Amino acid sequence: MSISASTPSSTEPTPHTDEEQRLRELGYQPVLARRMGGFGNFAISFSVISILSGCMTLYGFGMSTGGPSVMLWGWAGVGLFVLCVGMALAEVTSAYPTSGALYYMADRLGGRKWGWYTGWLNLLGLLGAIAGIDYGAALFTGALLNLQWGFDPTPGSTMVIFLCILLLHAVLNLFGVRLVSVLNSISVWWHLAGVAMIVTVLAVVPSHHQSPSFVFTEFVNDTGWENPIYVAAIGLLLAQYTFCGYDASAHLSEETSNASVTAAKGIVRAIWVSWIAGFVLLAGLTFAIQDYAGTQNSATGVPPAQILIDALGTAGATAMLLIVIAAQLFCGNAEVAAASRMVFAFSRDNALPGSALWRKVSARTQTPVPAVWLSVGVAALLAVPSLYSATAYGAVTAINVIGITPAYAIPIYLKLRAGDRFQRGPWHLGRWSKPIGWIAVAWVAAVTVLFLLPQSSPVTIDSMNYASIALVAVLVLATVWWFVARRSYSTPAAYGNAREQAEIAEGIV
Repeated sequence: MSISASTPSSTEPTPHTDEEQRLRELGYQPVLARRMGGFGNFAISFSVISILSGCMTLYGFGMSTGGPSVMLWGWAGVGLFVLCVGMALAEVTSAYPTSGALYYMADRLGGRKWGWYTGWLNLLGLLGAIAGIDYGAALFTGALLNLQWGFDPTPGSTMVIFLCILLLHAVLNLFGVRLVSVLNSISVWWHLAGVAMIVTVLAVVPSHHQSPSFVFTEFVNDTGWENPIYVAAIGLLLAQYTFCGYDASAHLSEETSNASVTAAKGIVRAIWVSWIAGFVLLAGLTFAIQDYAGTQNSATGVPPAQILIDALGTAGATAMLLIVIAAQLFCGNAEVAAASRMVFAFSRDNALPGSALWRKVSARTQTPVPAVWLSVGVAALLAVPSLYSATAYGAVTAINVIGITPAYAIPIYLKLRAGDRFQRGPWHLGRWSKPIGWIAVAWVAAVTVLFLLPQSSPVTIDSMNYASIALVAVLVLATVWWFVARRSYSTPAAYGNAREQAEIAEGIV
C-alpha cells in the first residue's frame, strides 16, 4: 500500500504557519491555541477509543451475546474494518483539518444539508460517548468501593459518582489544550502499561486457566434469540462501541501542529495500536475466567471485576480496578475535549440554538469554555434514565454508536462521489483510496442497520434497543431546526467576509 505525505522543504513556511494559512483558506480565522504535537494528537484518539474503558465496560454484554468466540474473533474482524474506515477518514481529514471535522468535510463535498445532518449525528455520538464513558467509570468506581468498603452501588449513588466525574472533566478541560495534551500523552502509556500488567498478572497468578478451545470457540447465547448468526452479529457491539471516537484527532486539528499530516496519522495509529492491545486484553481476561455464570452475575455489577476477584483475590483485584478506573477517567476527559470542539465549531457556523454563546473562546486559555459546560451538561441529561432502568446504560452506548458511526461514512462516501473533484491533502491513500473507501462505506452501512436491531428477546420496554428512537429523534430535531437556522447556518467559503470576522471576534472573551 502506498500511503504518502509530503514533507515541507526548507524554503517553505513552517508547518505551524502553513496550517494557520490553510485554516484561513478553508474559511476560518484561527482563534484556538495550536499547542498540540503529533503524539498528543494520536494520544487523544487513542485515549477516547480506550480499550480499558470499552472492552471492560461492555465485557458483560459480550459474555451474553456470543461469549468468548464472538468477543475475540469479533474484535479481530471489526478492528480490520474500522481500520479501513479510519484510513479513509484520515484522507479526508488531511484535506480539511478543521475543528468541525466530519460535518465540515460533508458540507464541502456534498453541500449544506449533508454537512448539517452529519454534524447533528456526530454531535449526538460525541455527547452520548461522554455519557457512556463517564457512566462506565462510575460503575467501576462503585464496584471498587463495594469491594473495598462494602459500598452499595445503587443507581442513585452511581449517578452521584457520575456527576462528580463529569465535573472533574469539565474543570480539567478549562485549563487549556496543553493540559489536555499532557494528560492524553500520559494516558497512552497508562493504557499500554495497564493492559500489560493486567494480562501478565492474570496469566501468572491464577492456578487455573480456560483452554484455548474455550477462549476461541466457546459460543454463549443468553439473549433469548435462537439464530446464532444474529446473536453473533449483535455481539459485535462490544468491539464497534470501543472503536469509536477516533475523529477526536480531527476535532483537535486546529490545535495541532502540521495537522494536515499529524491529525490523519493520529487517527490511523490510534486504531491499529488499540486493535492489537485490545485483543491481548480480551484474551487475557477470558483465559482467566474461573466461573462463567458467577462472573456474569457478579455482586459488583461489573463482570471484569469478578474475574479479577476470582483470579487475584480482593487486594489484587482492587489494584487492577484502580488501573482501569484511571484509564476510563483519561478517556472521558479526552472525549469532553473532542465534543466541546465539535460544539464550538458547529456553533461557529450558527448550527446550534444559542450559537453566539457556545462559540465563545476564553482569551486567557484559548479554550471554548461554554462549549465544555454544554457538553458535560447534555451528557448528564442523557444518563438520567439510568436512575430508572437497568437497560438505560446500554441505550446510551447505542446512542453513541448509532450517532457517530454513520457520521464517519458520510464524508468518505461524498469524497468517493466527488471523484477527481476531491483535492486530496498531503496524507493520502494513493491508488488504494477508492477500494478502501468503498469497504469503509459498506461496513458502516451494515453495522448501522445491525445496531438498530433488538438485542434481546422477548422485546419489552426494558429490553428494547432505544438506538432507533434516538436516531429518529436527532434526525427530527435536526430537520425542525434546519427550517429555523438554515438562513444563518453556513460554512464560509474563504475567510475575509466582514460578517464572519465580526462574529468570530465576538466569540473571544
